[in-house]
Amino acid sequence: MSPEAEGRAAAERFRREHHLGVQPLGDLVAIIEQTTGVDVAVLDAGPDEHGLAMRDPERGTVFIGVARTQKPMRQRSTLAHELGHVLFGDWVPQDAAVKWSDQTPQEERCRAFARHLLIPLEGLRKFLGDQEDQITLATLSAVVQRFLVSPAIAAIALEQAGYIDNATKEKWSRVFTPQLAARFGWSDQYHALQADSNRRRAPQRLLARAIMGLAEGVLSAQAIATLRGIPLREVEAELEEAGVVAPDQPVEWSAARDLPDVDVDLSDLDSDD
Repeated sequence: MSPEAEGRAAAERFRREHHLGVQPLGDLVAIIEQTTGVDVAVLDAGPDEHGLAMRDPERGTVFIGVARTQKPMRQRSTLAHELGHVLFGDWVPQDAAVKWSDQTPQEERCRAFARHLLIPLEGLRKFLGDQEDQITLATLSAVVQRFLVSPAIAAIALEQAGYIDNATKEKWSRVFTPQLAARFGWSDQYHALQADSNRRRAPQRLLARAIMGLAEGVLSAQAIATLRGIPLREVEAELEEAGVVAPDQPVEWSAARDLPDVDVDLSDLDSDD
């Protein structure tokens, strides 16, 4: 089986096993955490770093991290790509220099998985119907907006579904999402997506445990603010509104007479050194 076919089969299986149908996927971070139990975080990273998946072989825990960015479609592709590596068990040594651009079978397979997970061909056909003779740049914009994928990924899916030819695919692959959003009137939505993808985000299970720790008086609100990368006041106001408050910790004072006797030998202080 080719990497393309294997990636598509895995994406279709993932959607089927988790009852996701063929409709556009919403919050990918939440979907990955809820369906796989893998912790996901959106982190500060360098300009050339998009994402990674890591596994602790001793404890069997898995973590996916993606960079915060103002390119929301790329972040979604990165999340889907790293999920593919997790599902396929593509673990490599920590010092291995493997990049998204590498043309290895594993990378090609995960690129295919990401595409078919984000924009399944059956879902695309249900969305467009019989419009083979009416496909325009406006159609590309509608597909990008609906499935929240890059124009390049949308163009590949349109070609694979038989809506456009290879030449059109190559042409549309060079279009950028902000251009489509500005031209076809959904810039406000795109700016909202940018704001969301450019925020740090801690794993949900970790935050839930931290909030439980706050309610039990063993963790401070500042620790939660640090995890989320937001001001302390914002965390305190949000938790207070939700009814989550740290319990009072009474300080128990003792009288001096209640302290135990201590025998201290100070004779050495008078000796000559």
